Amino acid sequence: MAPYKHSVALDTEKCKGCITCLKRCPTEAIRIRDGHAVINSDRCIDCGECIRQCQHKAKRAVADKLADLPFGKKFVIALPPPSLYGQFENLDDADYILQGLLDIGFDYVYEVARSAELVTEYTRQYLKRDDIRRPVISSACPVVTRLISLRFPYLCDNLVPIMPPMEIAAAKAREEAMAKNPELKSEDIVTVFIAPCPAKVSSVKNDFTGYDSHVDYVVAVNEVYFELLGAMSKIKTPSPISKTGMVGMSWAVSGGEASALLNDRYLAADGIENIIKVLDELETASFPFLDYIELNACSSGCVGGVMTVGNPYLTKVKIQNLKRYLPVMQNRPSVEEAKHIPEKFEYRQQEYEPVSRLDSDRKTAMSLMKEILALDERLPGFDCGACGSPTCRAFAEDVIKKKAELEDCAFLERGNKKKKSQE
Repeated sequence: MAPYKHSVALDTEKCKGCITCLKRCPTEAIRIRDGHAVINSDRCIDCGECIRQCQHKAKRAVADKLADLPFGKKFVIALPPPSLYGQFENLDDADYILQGLLDIGFDYVYEVARSAELVTEYTRQYLKRDDIRRPVISSACPVVTRLISLRFPYLCDNLVPIMPPMEIAAAKAREEAMAKNPELKSEDIVTVFIAPCPAKVSSVKNDFTGYDSHVDYVVAVNEVYFELLGAMSKIKTPSPISKTGMVGMSWAVSGGEASALLNDRYLAADGIENIIKVLDELETASFPFLDYIELNACSSGCVGGVMTVGNPYLTKVKIQNLKRYLPVMQNRPSVEEAKHIPEKFEYRQQEYEPVSRLDSDRKTAMSLMKEILALDERLPGFDCGACGSPTCRAFAEDVIKKKAELEDCAFLERGNKKKKSQE
């Protein structure tokens, strides 16, 4: 399997070796070694929580830059997500943003919210089937899909087999641009998604979703934002470009996706710690009465991504105001069309990729586990993180795997010194 390409990077020069990120990482992917953080690539899910929590700005999201885009050389299509619309003050018309994107150099704009409305209708019809595992889990958040593939093997089959709106938008944008510009060939076009979080960048870089991404470049919302401010200030009357409705716009915030399904048997949760709790309970069949579960790793939904600009709670209010005068839905396939998900939009079933496997040999793994449990019993159980591992249990595993020294535990070492002194 090819190495997973991450979009969360660490600047060791800025890292002070504090344990803030260590304690907040939801997958225990971070250790403190030699005075600075070290990220385990196999465990990292690019949720961006370490970026959000780091007081020293030692963690950062990695994405393409506007300067990297082939403006003037290719036909460049912008794919703005609905979360972008809530970043601006006093905005009452999404067309200002779309016109602004054209003015800063993009040749065409295709709203991701349009594809979100397609996914909504496909999901409505999918939920009517009798041959599916319930509750169905949304596959829109790449943090959730990767987390399930790493930690929750029994939930892989619950993911809805539909590509996220970003990918469908990229595919349809290319088709639409070629239809309107017959002289263009596919290789003449590049698609650029404007991402609110690093997980979206990683989902494009990697093929863990089972398909080659239709997105060519990914730039951050917070980079495009400042370019748009200048361009939008010069617009007096924008062209009528937007073709999305309330349903597509609602995908920017937690609960917007699920509420549009016309099904009351749903649960919507946001925040990485909350979604892990939900998945833990779901794996033990704690929600038999639900049909659909929408999970967003970022607080308040995509508007809370670490690559955005605005406060997520205020952004949520702005989205509510912006969609007030929109039609309900503008991109809806017929019921018959929606009953059969197009093959090109199908999402491959996730496969379990265990990261905590101690050894490929079962007997050796059992022996190592016995050693880990025995050492864990000797440790104080404070989970202080002073040893450089997030918990005493993780420290015991690190010691047995020879990635840490037993002397790194300050409390155990202090106890040993006290015992020797008494003797």
